[in-house]
Amino acid sequence: MIHETALIDPGAEIGEGVEIGPYSVIHADVYIGAGTRIGSHVVIEPYVTIGPNCQIFQFAAIGATPQSVKFEGEKTFVKIGRGTTVREFVTIHRGTGFGTGITEIGEDCFLMAYTHVAHDCSVGRRVILSNNTTLAGHIEIGDYATVGGLVAIHQFVRIGPYAFVGGKSAVVKDIPPYVIAAGDRARLHGLNSVGLKRHGFSQQNLTQLKKAYRIIFRIGMTRNEAIERVLAEVEHTPEVMAFIEFIKASLRGVTR
Repeated sequence: MIHETALIDPGAEIGEGVEIGPYSVIHADVYIGAGTRIGSHVVIEPYVTIGPNCQIFQFAAIGATPQSVKFEGEKTFVKIGRGTTVREFVTIHRGTGFGTGITEIGEDCFLMAYTHVAHDCSVGRRVILSNNTTLAGHIEIGDYATVGGLVAIHQFVRIGPYAFVGGKSAVVKDIPPYVIAAGDRARLHGLNSVGLKRHGFSQQNLTQLKKAYRIIFRIGMTRNEAIERVLAEVEHTPEVMAFIEFIKASLRGVTR
């Protein structure tokens, strides 16, 4: 299952049933889980863990040192969860000592061609990053979020769970959960209603989220006033409370 031209360091740990294609290079201190398929000309550098049943397509580069002038060669990591697909020419860089120390991709994610995930990023479960998505350092993307093609995201930005970012957007502030955002600079365009329905959100959940969204983003109140009104007038479902807590925790400010 390993092509004769592949270069595998003895210090790498290769799980059962792993396939590695021609001319791929696997460095020491790499773990590849059972059933994962590595295409041709893939480079996986030290301190990378790849879960089982992943698929890494040709010319992907995983685990290179960060593109940061502050990085001093410290031991940092990349972790990719089970069942994730990494398409052609994707680049994923290690964390840094001045960040979390790890760049992490969750389970069952889909990283399309030419995606770049920079140091210290955290990408949740079942996230889709479309072609040429560019993540700067220290970005957090919540579970089930979808990011369109040619999107650039500023460092330290957070994108909430189930959010949808339209293609060719420049994202410089946090994007709350459950919403659609698009544009240069990105602005909100309401709830991601279609996506939420596809994920099984009930009509009651959608109704309460719409109420919270309107109060916070459509009435023109200050953030704290709007949050107080939501807490007073909207049912405290787990989704509404997650929406509010995300906004309250924002350090960069929230896209409006």
